[in-house]
Amino acid sequence: MAKTGLASRLYRGEAGVDVVGKRKLWFTVAGVLILISVLSFGIQKFSLGIEFAGGNSFQVPASVGTLEQAEEKVDAALASTAGGAEVATAQKVGGTGGDYYEIRTSQLTPEQADAAKAEIARELGIQPDQISGSQVSEAWGSQVTSRALLGLVIFIAVVMVYLILRFEWRMAVAAVSSLFMNLILTAGIYSLVGFEVTPSTIIGFLTILGFALYDVVVVFDKVQENTRGITANNNQTYGEAANLAINQSLMRSLNTSVVALLPVGGLLFIGAGLLGAGTLKDLGLVLFVGMAIAFLTSILLATPLLVLLKNYEPRIQAHNKRVLARRGALARGEITPKGAPRPAGEDDEPVDPEEAALAGAAPKVGARPAGKRPSGARGGRPAGGGGNRPGGAKRR
Repeated sequence: MAKTGLASRLYRGEAGVDVVGKRKLWFTVAGVLILISVLSFGIQKFSLGIEFAGGNSFQVPASVGTLEQAEEKVDAALASTAGGAEVATAQKVGGTGGDYYEIRTSQLTPEQADAAKAEIARELGIQPDQISGSQVSEAWGSQVTSRALLGLVIFIAVVMVYLILRFEWRMAVAAVSSLFMNLILTAGIYSLVGFEVTPSTIIGFLTILGFALYDVVVVFDKVQENTRGITANNNQTYGEAANLAINQSLMRSLNTSVVALLPVGGLLFIGAGLLGAGTLKDLGLVLFVGMAIAFLTSILLATPLLVLLKNYEPRIQAHNKRVLARRGALARGEITPKGAPRPAGEDDEPVDPEEAALAGAAPKVGARPAGKRPSGARGGRPAGGGGNRPGGAKRR
């Protein structure tokens, strides 16, 4: 029984997923999303953690109550000791000495920090020495950002060199454009939803670049395989061969993305959500969002952009015109495809073999020559018709 599953039909290109043909739609959607993200960067801005914006951090024992109760009492203490200060984030963290709540606030002066610490201890009913505090300068966050940008530039340069050597410069441009699209959309989601940006977030951004690059290389490898020597025949345009490659690698990319998202989802929803490991939330969130977007950009943006760039190449332009011209001639009935029966006509009348031989038709390999069998000593039998008897013997 022939396999008719979705994966089998996708590999044979029979599922009819026309990704390349709708590239104008994908480019329009991508442009709108980029515009929304850029506007969000300027209007909504990012919710920066205290590592980037600067602030104070207080660690209190988890035995004082729930996280919500501790956050409310710290807010009350800040209101009475530091007028404009408030709690920025609060999370439960596990340590060697037991679980504790890490409560981060806006920037405080040393005097305000000491007064707030004493008031927090009074509100929670614990001793001041049970509360530890620290102050983070925004200069540290700026240093992390500058080093992350330097790492991004080095990564993109290495990727460009690798893709040019492995494929060609058009594929390198399409792949890097897909990577930038992935970064912009992930950052746009962070800005719109108000996710907090921490050093773990920056590390996650650099991590998803590797996954996105892997997904693009898988698709481009199949595109290269399908388009190798494509100008030698007139059956497919470059865009059609690339679209077939997307169909053939779609299930592989989907399976890879799902397998990668499962552990990251466990890290995010189970580790950070159910178990309360707040330190895993930032890293898990950016990985989950970035990997999901990487799958979409590698399929819907990278390959259609590659086809757009290749269609400007004169060699591919000429090939595409030949394919379309041949299809037009087939549709008008001007030419007959190979293997198709020719329409009945005078030229299709049976031809006598002897006439074909006289007309100079070449006989088929292995065919017996047309005409009568030659006679004589060089013919089929010895002269005299005596069979196996010597030619000179007479019958008595």
